[in-house]
Amino acid sequence: MGLGPEIYHESAAGSTKDRRLFVYNGGFLTQERIRRILQLSGYSIHLGLPAREGDAVAVWGNSPTAHRGEGVAIACEAPVVRIEDAQLRSLFPGRDGEPPLGLVIDHRAAHFDPSKPSDLEVLLATHPLDDTALLNRARTCIARIKEAHLSKYAAIPLDTPVPPAGYVVVIDQTEGDASVTASGADRTRFLEMLYYAQEEHPGARILIKTHPETAAGHRTGYFRDSDLNERTQFLSDPISPYALFEGALGVYTVSSGLGFEAIFAGHKPRVFGQPFYAGWGLTEDAFEIQRRQRILTRSQLFAAAMILYPRWYDPYRDTLCTLETAIDTLEAQARSWREDRHGWCATGMSGWKRDHLQKFYGGYRPLVFADAPVDISDRPQMVWASKIGAEVKGITRIEDGFIRSRGLGASLVPPLSLVTDDLGIYYDPDRPSRLERMIEGRATARLDQELRAARLIKSLIAAGLSKYNTGNPPGALPDGHRILVCGQVADDASIRRGTSDVTTNQALLDTVRAAHPDAIILYKPHPDVEAGLREGALSNPAAADQIITKTDPSALLAQVHEVHTMTSLMGFEALLRGIPVTTYGAPFYAGWGLTTDLSDVPPRRRARPSLEALAHATLIDYPRYFDPKTGLPCPAEIAVLRLVENDLNKPSLANRTVSKLQSKFRRYAHLWRK
Repeated sequence: MGLGPEIYHESAAGSTKDRRLFVYNGGFLTQERIRRILQLSGYSIHLGLPAREGDAVAVWGNSPTAHRGEGVAIACEAPVVRIEDAQLRSLFPGRDGEPPLGLVIDHRAAHFDPSKPSDLEVLLATHPLDDTALLNRARTCIARIKEAHLSKYAAIPLDTPVPPAGYVVVIDQTEGDASVTASGADRTRFLEMLYYAQEEHPGARILIKTHPETAAGHRTGYFRDSDLNERTQFLSDPISPYALFEGALGVYTVSSGLGFEAIFAGHKPRVFGQPFYAGWGLTEDAFEIQRRQRILTRSQLFAAAMILYPRWYDPYRDTLCTLETAIDTLEAQARSWREDRHGWCATGMSGWKRDHLQKFYGGYRPLVFADAPVDISDRPQMVWASKIGAEVKGITRIEDGFIRSRGLGASLVPPLSLVTDDLGIYYDPDRPSRLERMIEGRATARLDQELRAARLIKSLIAAGLSKYNTGNPPGALPDGHRILVCGQVADDASIRRGTSDVTTNQALLDTVRAAHPDAIILYKPHPDVEAGLREGALSNPAAADQIITKTDPSALLAQVHEVHTMTSLMGFEALLRGIPVTTYGAPFYAGWGLTTDLSDVPPRRRARPSLEALAHATLIDYPRYFDPKTGLPCPAEIAVLRLVENDLNKPSLANRTVSKLQSKFRRYAHLWRK
């Protein structure tokens, strides 16, 4: 007996006693992710024959092995549950071995089979789909998917040239695709579709978009070379569907998932099959499904098919999740693939960093390390930002991110985040950086982006997190108007690049004291300076009312009224906490109208982002994050979670030994220079 749409909950959890599913397809047994999603959704996988009330047979869609389960279900008078990949699946097709980010679990029929209503069709036909919050979520997710260029298989480069606008897209599918045969279609239907595309757009170019598995040589499509003419050509290059649809005059499909995506790109596709998205007023249907009479909006179709119907999985937390969280996951992994797929040639990298950099950037093609830039024409070049002059072009610079670790880089603690910049580097105001461009772009951030950044800020503050997350709570502080002066490493690149008049910690402290003679001036040295690993000590510490050492920056910020800094990241962390910040240099967060700037900042910084927009660009858009627990690229929220739970890989014995030797060497070198 089928279950109604009331069963659909995007975070459904297993019951006390899971419903038993009997399977006759090896994939259910060998693919751990599928078993886990089913378990979290309230099912357990079994071999044998269904015998109890409530037992069901699980089959994979209308796959070639589905008849086994269907035969058992008939013989045992048991219901059939059909399971398929969700519409946002993974980077690569399942045959490449990558597990899915979600499943659809249907108790009536396969969602792509129009012969009878599926749970999805019943949902589309009967659910009110009128909840404002749900529809706003749908609109937001559509915008995010388009902005990140996500598709069912998201390993899509963004640098593929888009054909000149004014073409028609005809979508090919793999021969024997279950959704094609379920629609009663065959090669003749595809040729009919091609004919109509040419007739209805006389003179226009026809681009036949091949399926990724056809382009990869895994499976054949329905179109042949003999179907081409002077107006028609194959488009097999991997390209974002949203970039492709932008220049299209029309979109033609039999039953492809790309047709579903075309709807959200603003098209009303011509459909020659009967996919789940046809019949709701959003497509031009060559073969109508009479029972589908309801007219839906794009947001309603999306809300049902992408939010209410699937079961999404979070691989970092090992739990079911919302579509928004699944988008976070796929977005992070797609970015990693797009940036790393060619492999990197990395120069200027300390020996201890190389293993971690290999994990961070070498997931799809191993890094090649060199002591100096070398000509490897098929690889982009990356270099640690401080190891190369600002004038060098054509090289991507990398640096630690802003949510880094529990422990100092100088102590050889590997980072959770790194930034890559192909324009400059965030701490150098003499030239634009990629971060600057991102901040400018987020000045018109959507509400959902501001809300995401606000949640991230709230979690950072609630957890008391900063860049390095070291130190103890501050002791008793003097009463009065407390101004925190942030010390920095003497040779900090951001000071060398981003300051003019005030260029030393002592000069900063003296300047603040002169301007605020009655305030309580607290001075916090940089942790590396405290540890004796770097230079930057004060010559006249008496200018401060109190020197704050070995103190957790986040706990200290909670007890001050202002922050004054040259270019320290603590200024940004203070902004996140609503503390007024005065800058004496040009850090990346200065010049946007959020700080009091007493030094020259680049006049090009004319945008006026909100604090949340600045945080989104700085903490979500610019860095990349690596999850040490799963070994996967991850969104910022997972890095925060790992720091909160202290679920991190500890530095190796070799790293700890090298760190201690390095510390002693630097201390002796410092004394020798004196």
